Amino acid sequence: MQFIVYAEAVNISSQSMATRKARKPAARLTHLDSRGRIRMVDVGDKPVTRREAVARGHIHMAPATLSAIVGGRLKKGEALSAARLAGIMAAKRTHELIPLCHQLPLEVVSVDFTPDRKRSTLEIEARAVTQARTGVEMEALVAVSTAALVIYDMAKAIDRAMEIGAIRLMVKRGGRSGEFIRSGETAARSR
Repeated sequence: MQFIVYAEAVNISSQSMATRKARKPAARLTHLDSRGRIRMVDVGDKPVTRREAVARGHIHMAPATLSAIVGGRLKKGEALSAARLAGIMAAKRTHELIPLCHQLPLEVVSVDFTPDRKRSTLEIEARAVTQARTGVEMEALVAVSTAALVIYDMAKAIDRAMEIGAIRLMVKRGGRSGEFIRSGETAARSR
């Protein structure tokens, strides 16, 4: 297997260099410099704008586990409050968790839960807002991920088979690249 870093792309391939077909130019990876070295993106010349991101994920579990979480009947305590607080706190520390993220002055971080009893799933949605020179997507994704992990931790004594999944960006607003709304899913709840 080969691991090759180009200034415009990263390629992991088991195919030899000699047999590989000519590749199309890839979209430039902003965290690599012209020599292929990791770097933090310089956002100093970008304007400060309002930026918002909404992320979602879920944790699938046994129906009895979902009932215990929603009903506040776990031995460790009230899982939803603990997960909400942990998600908010994690979003505020994203720059310490993700190596090349900028530290952002967050104005809003919210974490909400929606039980889906038919699918025995707890849906998690996080929203992050800032006035900054770079986006807030990672903060929303970190909030969802952390909230899901706390739910798992709080309920693992009764259900070690829980599955965390489908963590994804739903909405991104602001900045040079404009708006992104994930297609095929219901829009994020309005706040």
